[in-house]
Amino acid sequence: MEIMRASRFAFLCLFVCGCFSSGLAAPTPQALQINAPSKQVAVYGAKLRYFDVGNGPVIILLHGLGGDANGWSATLPALASKYRVIALDQIGFGQSDKPFLQYRVATYVDFLDGFMRALKIERAALVGNSLGGWIAAAYALAHPQKVTKLVLVDAAGFAIPAEVNVRSLLFPATREGVRQLAGLIFYNRELFTSDAAVDLLFAQRIVNNDGYAIEKLTESIARNEDVLDGKLGAIKQPTLIVWGREDKLTPLLFAERFKREIPQAQLVIIERCGHVPQIEKPVEFNAALMKFLGEPAAN
Repeated sequence: MEIMRASRFAFLCLFVCGCFSSGLAAPTPQALQINAPSKQVAVYGAKLRYFDVGNGPVIILLHGLGGDANGWSATLPALASKYRVIALDQIGFGQSDKPFLQYRVATYVDFLDGFMRALKIERAALVGNSLGGWIAAAYALAHPQKVTKLVLVDAAGFAIPAEVNVRSLLFPATREGVRQLAGLIFYNRELFTSDAAVDLLFAQRIVNNDGYAIEKLTESIARNEDVLDGKLGAIKQPTLIVWGREDKLTPLLFAERFKREIPQAQLVIIERCGHVPQIEKPVEFNAALMKFLGEPAAN
């Protein structure tokens, strides 16, 4: 009963972390900024901003709901010595265009494919956090020949019970609401719920101006569109699942389900860590990522 109660509460909060992942790694506005020039590319007539660093096999990093590429600021430099690493602001978020679309996960699969074709990328490893993990897994299912490896970081994607209102906690309109959400997202509550951190997070929500995309995605999520249930057995790429043990948004039981349903998947659990390991535990996260990426890839 307690597991089910925690599971249902987690569903309510499932995608909230993306709303914060681009805004904070320490209580300073400069903490999560990629130290590289950004680029732009047109995909289906929309402008997408992205960062492209390093040389070698291609790795594409996919942020969560409400996030942007800056959430990977500690990941890019760690990988760039051996790989070509690309982090983009997905359509509707960050500094990419925000057209009025009926956003759903399938929309992001289409835009990711268009993005790869625009950059003439034939194959890539995909790394996705939260909603980004759902998009990465859905892309691997839709375009298996284009994915070399798959990394799911505290990923979403399973169907939500009908009685759960997924929108109830997604739009905090007060500082206290932001503080409560941050306490659910991060293990280090002392740091991430401080007054300075809350001010930064609240301001970031206003500046991002991505409420329309969030609203349409949560509506799609509530309808259980594009869910991964019953599909994961078709993923044949080497897959790494990375999870924060203290994730209160997508609890560890979801990591165990991903591992159980994806053939030969590996699971790495990061201690004293919440829903965004790439932000809260970047050293441990990067070590797990580099080890996995260095292993033989799919043919």
